[in-house]
Amino acid sequence: MRTLTRGDDLCDLVGNTPLVSLRKLIDVPGVEVYGKVEYLNPGGSVKDRIAVAMLDDAERRGLLRPGGTVVEPSSGNTGTSLAMLCALRGYRCIITTPEKTSQEKVATMRAYGAEVLVSPNVGVDDERHYTRVAADLAARTPGAYMPDQYSNPVNALACEAIGEEIWTQTNAAVTHVVAGLGTGGTACGTANALKRRDARIAVVGVEPEGSVYGGGEPRPFAIEGIGRHYVPKSLDLCAIDTIETVADADAFATARRAAHEAGLLVGGSSGAAIAAAERLAGRLAPPALIVVILPDSGRSYLSKRPSTSSG
Repeated sequence: MRTLTRGDDLCDLVGNTPLVSLRKLIDVPGVEVYGKVEYLNPGGSVKDRIAVAMLDDAERRGLLRPGGTVVEPSSGNTGTSLAMLCALRGYRCIITTPEKTSQEKVATMRAYGAEVLVSPNVGVDDERHYTRVAADLAARTPGAYMPDQYSNPVNALACEAIGEEIWTQTNAAVTHVVAGLGTGGTACGTANALKRRDARIAVVGVEPEGSVYGGGEPRPFAIEGIGRHYVPKSLDLCAIDTIETVADADAFATARRAAHEAGLLVGGSSGAAIAAAERLAGRLAPPALIVVILPDSGRSYLSKRPSTSSG
């Protein structure tokens, strides 16, 4: 796989993230487990991949023109990636985000020059919901474009590169992938690419308790970035083989273990994915090779109390 050490701009540095063994966290004989370290993207998360792809697509189609405005609802990572790219490309950037989004994410988006509007944690039918606020702003702002990661097909298409990278990095030995389910782009794009290579590869989606993807009842949860009280258009559940539901407390405890025992400072959605992978590893007959997608860094959540942090 090509290793890029020099690029014309930050966009050239997105992707080709490494795998690292998680044997210090998951030790099951005959089952190898690796983490795909997506927080090593320049914007700090897997969402750099979709942000570049969505803006490139909008520019090609004439939906976003020089001097335009990008408006997007985000729990923080996509917003950060878009804010970084808008600074690079000269666009105004407005991000709407829910109240539970960490202070670090909000501060980072503003540091890139984005205008960040924080909405109360209300249901999607409420006009104050951050997705509805963004849609209204985009409609009222001249020259505005909303990528809308929740319905944009480019979301999953951009993440097919993750699957191709995993296939190459594991020398075609991967048997399972574990990924959090937020908009669904990461998990579905990865699944689509890998299943074209080998239909036997199983993809496990991870959601918090209180999310509805696996058929559970909607209720509040603290993890950021994964889970919803509705199924967005960008999530193709047919691409996902099984769904694991992880409690907030288990996700945060596992994220702390990752930092303390493996030196991996990850967010709560990564903690949830690692917890789900640990369950999976215990059920598998060897040999097996699991890749866990670690979407972002725990540095984005340090201000949050342990009982309510991360994602």
